[in-house]
Amino acid sequence: MATRQEKIWQHIREDAALREARKQTKKTPKEERVRQRGWTATFAEDPESYYDLDIADRERVMPKGETEARRGTAPVSPLHSGLGLDVRTRSDPAQADTVPEQSQGTVVEVSSGLCRVTVGSRLLLCSLRNSLRTPHSGFSNVVAAGDAVLVSHNGHDRGLVEAVLPRRSALARPDSFYPHLQQVIVANVDQVLIVASWREPAFWPELVDRYLIAAARHNLAPTLCINKIDLADDPAALNAVVQAYEQAGCRVILTSAVNGTGLAVLRETLQGRTTALAGLSGVGKSSLLRAAEPGLNLKVSEVSDRRHEGRHTTTQVSLHPLDGGGFVADTPGIREFGLSGLRRPDLARFYPEIAAEADACTYANCTHTREPGCAVKQAVRTGRMPAMRYDSYRKILRDLPE
Repeated sequence: MATRQEKIWQHIREDAALREARKQTKKTPKEERVRQRGWTATFAEDPESYYDLDIADRERVMPKGETEARRGTAPVSPLHSGLGLDVRTRSDPAQADTVPEQSQGTVVEVSSGLCRVTVGSRLLLCSLRNSLRTPHSGFSNVVAAGDAVLVSHNGHDRGLVEAVLPRRSALARPDSFYPHLQQVIVANVDQVLIVASWREPAFWPELVDRYLIAAARHNLAPTLCINKIDLADDPAALNAVVQAYEQAGCRVILTSAVNGTGLAVLRETLQGRTTALAGLSGVGKSSLLRAAEPGLNLKVSEVSDRRHEGRHTTTQVSLHPLDGGGFVADTPGIREFGLSGLRRPDLARFYPEIAAEADACTYANCTHTREPGCAVKQAVRTGRMPAMRYDSYRKILRDLPE
């Protein structure tokens, strides 16, 4: 039988889902623009074809330091830098049943003005102090999963969030209904695990590169996890993709939740760290977590038969503690991913293979697109640089401001 606390939380979720549905019905329908996900090596035949692109800039990762600048907070002190550890190990077991009047905890889930916070071995359902709800913070959400907070204990398994401690990192995007505000997806992560499936949905290099750029701008260690390799019918093509990213300095692991390939490596990658899982809906993030950590109760769904895409099984961010230490934030699948604050002249430095060839270009300000005497284009023609990565570079460049 469900406890009173569980019933309250279930009611909160149902209420939030109802309000979300009402918002969706009020939105003015907009014409969806078709976005090219695959890549075709047509550079040699028609270089100008790369400019026939239509990429929406709907969601983004906030540049490093912008979070603190918007909120007016000071840099995080060493006292607040330990969120990568499992908070269940921080308190004395003898004091596990008591919570001080005001304690530091970690937000593991947020919904409709309430949040769950782990304090020692306790899990508290907390409301937010009204003074935290400032309309000029620049954010639509006061707290996010991963936030370090100070809470006061109001009673049995209930609490009040008194303060949100400075964030050392934050993944954010424009709010769906208030574009002038940012919505923090997850805070205080140590690394980003970029999950992309080889098939169903097909591997999308541009989106992977956007996540890699975002991780680099936040100084977060990225790992590319190519999932569903049991569906790989062309090992040579898969190997070419792996080599392209490894040559660019990105760690790559191959996994399959179906046959268990790579799960041991995945567990080792997650252990002892706070990890944000990122990737398109349907790539298998939740399935991988369930396979790597059987105790996690995560929902999964099948890929759409019509569009071969995911159905957004994960609808909100939850921070899940792992048995081996650390946390994993299972984020909602993001179909569009922009790069706030990044400009065209800065893009090449996020592509090591392009930066290595750029010194030999005729022009110092070469964009590596239309200029004559471009060493980067020559490297693509001769096969020294993967055409797949160059294709992604040009697509992203086209979407950035001057």
